[in-house]
Amino acid sequence: VNTHHNYEMLKQSVSDQIKFDNKDLEDEKSSKAAAEESKATAEGDLQATLSQLASSKKALETARTSCMQSAADHEESMASRSEELKALAEAKKILKETSAGAVSQSYSFAQVDSTMRSRADLARSEVLTMVRRLAKQHHSAALAQLASKISALARFGAASGEDPFAKVKSLIVDMIAKLERQLADETTEKA
Repeated sequence: VNTHHNYEMLKQSVSDQIKFDNKDLEDEKSSKAAAEESKATAEGDLQATLSQLASSKKALETARTSCMQSAADHEESMASRSEELKALAEAKKILKETSAGAVSQSYSFAQVDSTMRSRADLARSEVLTMVRRLAKQHHSAALAQLASKISALARFGAASGEDPFAKVKSLIVDMIAKLERQLADETTEKA
């Protein structure tokens, strides 16, 4: 009886152990399936993230290239403006040098007809030639336009008896002011 009882107890114990082990096996299989599903989702997310990263790097490089080109264009524009301002300052200086004596000098009527006109014509011609040369040298449309205005003033201003140099000086001063405003605007825009 005792052996039979021991056998039944051992059988019950092994049977319970198998039942618990089968339950653990099912739990482990379920956990494994959930982990594999999570892994597949994570791998999909990783691929999407890597794709977004590559796209973002490409966009960053495009933005960087565009920014560098804009900076180079701005620097070139600033250098061009600076050259134009120097050229205008030089033209203004020449205008002052060539016309300064004519204002303070007194002339007789005979001198006004012969000497004054030829000196004024010579000064106008020198100023006009210089501004045209600077426009060509610096490839500046603004200086070419100024040369055209000076030419028109020289032709029509002299005929009316007005001092064309006063108008030319004001044109140059206005152009310098305009270029300085543009330079300040571009500097502000760049900052």
